[in-house]
Amino acid sequence: MRNKGLFGSIIIGAVILFGIITYFSCTVRVPAGYTGIVYNYRSGASGETVSQGYRFVGPFKEVVLYSIGIEQSYLTSTKEGDSPNDDSFETSSSDGKALKVDLTFTYRFDESKITEIFNKFKGQDGKTVRDSFIKPNIISWTKEVTAQYSVIDILGEKRAVLNSAIANYLKEKFKPYGIIIENASLINIDADEETRAQVQKKVNAIQELELAQTEKKTAQVRADQEKDVALTKAQQEKEAATIKAEQAKIEAEAEAEVIKTKAAAEAEANRLIAESLTPELIEMTKYQQWNGKLPQITTGEGLIVDARDFEK
Repeated sequence: MRNKGLFGSIIIGAVILFGIITYFSCTVRVPAGYTGIVYNYRSGASGETVSQGYRFVGPFKEVVLYSIGIEQSYLTSTKEGDSPNDDSFETSSSDGKALKVDLTFTYRFDESKITEIFNKFKGQDGKTVRDSFIKPNIISWTKEVTAQYSVIDILGEKRAVLNSAIANYLKEKFKPYGIIIENASLINIDADEETRAQVQKKVNAIQELELAQTEKKTAQVRADQEKDVALTKAQQEKEAATIKAEQAKIEAEAEAEVIKTKAAAEAEANRLIAESLTPELIEMTKYQQWNGKLPQITTGEGLIVDARDFEK
């Protein structure tokens, strides 16, 4: 009786232990920023997806994880991020110069295409797809972009333009695979000493040319300003002379008008005086102005003849 009770306890304990083991073996943790697709060893992928958290998937099933949050990845010569080895690569410019570059990119998987991605990459998880497909093609397609730029553009001021072109090109190339490239950027570009010397020589020549052009433009602007000043001064002098001439003309015309008016007034006065001189007025005027003495006449011999002698 006692043996039967012990055996029963062992059986119950084993069942409980088996249940615990089964539960934990069938429970999968999906990290934040990931989604998983459930794969059945017997029937394959069912299309069932699971979101972040602890998920019970049942026996004979596995969850393959894909990042739907933004992941940072590296292709560098240093041990940085997911690039523990030297993952830098060589590329060429349009003028055939060899360059060694480091690149960083951000990516994520399209959540709406997880089942398609799973099937396309034969059940590989996201990290395996990154290492076996994304990174090699990043290298290949980046080379296609850099081959369109000269070495002086790549090493010079067009670095930002180049990075933008790489990011846009990679976005389009990975899109059919359900992989979204958020950004890509060359973070280090190295060239041999000869190439660097040639590039620096070209940069110096360009800077000297730009300086000469700037100085030429400055001289032209200064000459134009001086010309404008001279023209303005000449115009002002011309206008002043014109105004002075107009003033002189007005003054002359005014003076002529005054003389004309004065002459007309005098003529009118003389006319009025002439009209008022009657014979009677003349005789009266003579009488008023006579002092009562007759005039004396001096002869050629010095004799004075008194007009009164003629009255006798």
